[in-house]
Amino acid sequence: MSDFPPVPLTIEGSSALHQFFRFDWKAWRATASAEQERIAAEAIAVLKGMEHGSPKGTSPDAPIQTALFSQLGHKGDLILVHFRESLEALNQVELDLAQTDLNGYLSPVHSYVSVVELGLYESSRKTYEAATAKGLETYSPEWQAEVASTLERQAGAMAPRIYPSVPDAKYICFYPMDRKRGEQVNWYTVPFAERQRMMHEHGMIGRRYADQVKQIISGSIGMDDWEWGVDLFAEDPVVFKKLIYEMRFDEVSAVYALFGQFFIGVRLPIEKLGGWLGGRL
Repeated sequence: MSDFPPVPLTIEGSSALHQFFRFDWKAWRATASAEQERIAAEAIAVLKGMEHGSPKGTSPDAPIQTALFSQLGHKGDLILVHFRESLEALNQVELDLAQTDLNGYLSPVHSYVSVVELGLYESSRKTYEAATAKGLETYSPEWQAEVASTLERQAGAMAPRIYPSVPDAKYICFYPMDRKRGEQVNWYTVPFAERQRMMHEHGMIGRRYADQVKQIISGSIGMDDWEWGVDLFAEDPVVFKKLIYEMRFDEVSAVYALFGQFFIGVRLPIEKLGGWLGGRL
């Protein structure tokens, strides 16, 4: 594998934006009740329009592309998760939200921009080995065509995973992460075959939790401060702890992973935002 490209193939899908806000409760309580009702109704209408990722008139059966969560802890009060077809569409989401009167009570405390990604370590190895067996020179037009064929085939088969709907789960856990690249331990200097082996073993842990946790991985190299963003969705938040704890013992995490801040929230149906603004989850 030493003569093969070190970079695994990936397929990308939806652009993703995570927004984290602090809510100005003092200013909100000082607002007249009639004005509160008007502001809440406007915000709900705008967010409902975003919910299925399309303009007004979208079928309620369409995939959920915007979801709202009530955040726990001091890091913020509300989390919005958006999946869209492009960065431009995500930017429009930001602009639409900025036009609401509710935005005057929201202070952004964090955000994360990425693109839903599926890494193809095993398919990459098979593709590179097949191309070599055919005598194709690395990066030649014929070699590139072989790679393109693999990516096209995988993208078609994995469309539901790379263009996801926000899972209908009660809890969310989001965190960014890197692979270490320091002087003593550097993921990016590990031979491809070793990385492929470790990622396979790492993935097997996640598969054991597949019936309890829905996971969406997004790549953010060149887009945000970390290399990947991880979304976990579940009906039982304790499962987040169990899954992540078990993965810490896995070689790829124990040796090569760096984790950012963790953010956790409870699903807040958009139509119930008015109740939340009144102090009721």
